[in-house]
Amino acid sequence: MKQAHRVVGTPARRADGVAKVTGAARYAVDLSVPGMAYAAVVRSTRAHAKITGIDRTAAAASPGVIRVLIGDDLLAAGLTPYYGHVVLDHPVLAIERVRFHGEPVAVVVAETKREAAEAAELVDVSYEDLPAVIDADEALKPDAPVLHERRGERVGDEGMDEGEKGLVGNVCAIARVGWGNIDEALARAHLVVEGEYRYPMLYGYAMEPYNALAFFDQGDLVVFSTAQHVYMVRRDLARMFHLPLARVRVSAPYVGGGYGTKSYTKVEGMTAAAAFFTGRAVKLDLSVEEAMLTTRSASAHIRARSAFTKDGMLLARDFQIVMNNGAYTDNTPLVNSKTANRCFGPYRIPALRVIARSVFTNTVPSSSLRGFGAPQGNIAGELQMDEAAAKLGLDPVELRLRNLVGPGEEFMPGKRPLDADLKDDLRCLASALEWPGTRIGRSIGLGVSASDAGAYPTSTAAVRIHSDTSVTLFTGSTELGQGSRTVLAQIVAEELGVPLESVGVVNGDTGVVTYERTTGASRTTTITGRAVQEACRDARRRVRELAVQAFDLPTSEIEDTAGGIRARGRGFSYGEVIEKWFGAGGEVLGHGAVRRAEGFAKMPPFYEIGCTGLELSVDRETGQVHVTKLTTVGDVGFAINPALVHGQDAGAAMMGLGAALHEELIYEGGQLVNPNVVDYRVPRFSDIPDEMVHLLAERLDGSGPFGAKGAGEGAGNTVGSATASAIGRLLGIFPRELPATPERVWRLIREAERVRTRKTE
Repeated sequence: MKQAHRVVGTPARRADGVAKVTGAARYAVDLSVPGMAYAAVVRSTRAHAKITGIDRTAAAASPGVIRVLIGDDLLAAGLTPYYGHVVLDHPVLAIERVRFHGEPVAVVVAETKREAAEAAELVDVSYEDLPAVIDADEALKPDAPVLHERRGERVGDEGMDEGEKGLVGNVCAIARVGWGNIDEALARAHLVVEGEYRYPMLYGYAMEPYNALAFFDQGDLVVFSTAQHVYMVRRDLARMFHLPLARVRVSAPYVGGGYGTKSYTKVEGMTAAAAFFTGRAVKLDLSVEEAMLTTRSASAHIRARSAFTKDGMLLARDFQIVMNNGAYTDNTPLVNSKTANRCFGPYRIPALRVIARSVFTNTVPSSSLRGFGAPQGNIAGELQMDEAAAKLGLDPVELRLRNLVGPGEEFMPGKRPLDADLKDDLRCLASALEWPGTRIGRSIGLGVSASDAGAYPTSTAAVRIHSDTSVTLFTGSTELGQGSRTVLAQIVAEELGVPLESVGVVNGDTGVVTYERTTGASRTTTITGRAVQEACRDARRRVRELAVQAFDLPTSEIEDTAGGIRARGRGFSYGEVIEKWFGAGGEVLGHGAVRRAEGFAKMPPFYEIGCTGLELSVDRETGQVHVTKLTTVGDVGFAINPALVHGQDAGAAMMGLGAALHEELIYEGGQLVNPNVVDYRVPRFSDIPDEMVHLLAERLDGSGPFGAKGAGEGAGNTVGSATASAIGRLLGIFPRELPATPERVWRLIREAERVRTRKTE
């Protein structure tokens, strides 16, 4: 039974809503300081080449130019010219050679943005071409050009559980998951489904491209940027300039979308270097086209086998995964590891073998994108459940129900047991979709997943209770549009018993707020929210201590009430206690922290559930797919703000639908040929399904505040497999490559017709 709450569990209005819809909200791109200069980036015109010379004479003499900066300048100044939170191999500006078309080679700093851009055209870079490799499978061949003869310094272990073992040639990272006897299970199987599946490389389009403003203030480096992980960017910059962490401040005001693509360092190093060498405040704003040359998601090629008994019970799964990593390490080891953990599904599997390899190629470096690893692996795992159901003559929902793990059941040895009732979620989804569907010319597909979410559970928070009983929350979590300012404020208001409108939030600024490891992996509500709870409880404890002294009362006679305390039959607000103790003014500071201990001792901190289905039709003349209904089940434990959960599920599902039907970064030779949102087809209003239904499953089974757990990725993780499943059920042949563009679907229609013709002959 859900408990009655005052503030949490309600669709409270977004704290930033008015500012954003009126245009008053200030993003990093809106900021400026007196005397600010502007930067423009010179980018490589080669996919792989040695840099034989950079002539910056004409650019330096161009009107308004202050400095033309190259990678060698950073080396000469004794700076650390590489960044990366796992491996230091990504140069701030290319050094000696370039490894992808569009890589930053130089930065021009000028008095105006136009002067910087015009001068950038005058920088003359000479190259000696080297063999390039674009395809990940080709990059694994013995004769493939090797991108990194020497590996960068290891500074993190995310996704590097195998250490350096097997990292030869272009292999960036390896992840292995497995148990049981695969060969024996395959040998005694009634049915083995096998196939190859491909998931595209994607750009996580955010309306605000990457930008940063940097300057040095009395020796301190100050950077305003679009960073999701301000503390991680601070670490990279401190290392780069050999500064103490205390002398680097990174602040992210409102961020215009992130989806993981703004995780870790992106343009902050270039901007800070420009400020360092010019002594000026410098602003760098990338265009959308440049942002698409900055990061993307990893594509995946999966070879999979699934073995079943006659009655549909899984015996074994075998996945061989190759991820296209791009030119540098960045976050792909962790994405690779997550793909390995998420591809086989939340099923009971007696024997499992997963080997995932992340591979260097001469393409834009890949990093995080919403649900990373889950959408890539889910298509293979879930489609094989549908293919098996068809061959065994079983209902696909029933086949899943027979194999799904139950609440509290461990499905990865040594990991946290499942904190969800997936069977009930799936039944709810099937009912909402009216499974199996009877409308002529339409088909239903669905999918499930359970992602090891939440990233690492390190978080702190602080609350200040002021003398008027209002409260300020300090958190390192970044507001990306997901609504964290609102949700965290609701937690504060509920815990302290104060009105929501009296809670202010200061966030995303390392110079002001408390430590937060990251903002991503759907962790903020669960992990940061727990730290906020602890801070509120610490603040209440401190108020009680003040009351003991101020009113000369024993602790046993003081009890907490909404907005204050009660002692000897009388209520006192926080402000009254504070004023009494200080004599005038004053405040109480409470601090909270969580770490990998107690409730978060077992990883992952929680599982993010994907349970999504859709109904669609196909124009058999053109191959155009039209989605008539999209349904999500948000298994969130407890919805602190139901309206925000619905919004997150809708957004995630639409992003998943974009990847399922439209989005794909395409290379011809060594060049990305669609780095713009005209040729790269993100979903439009016309692509919104005719009907969208968002259900909530609230069983109070999360590890976060009030039984909550994360949301915002799960709804999109299974959309690709659900789309492919629905198309396959309608056509009689399952697509094994996404996106299911009209051309690919048209070819499937023709192939299905040929198969039917052969069967009738």
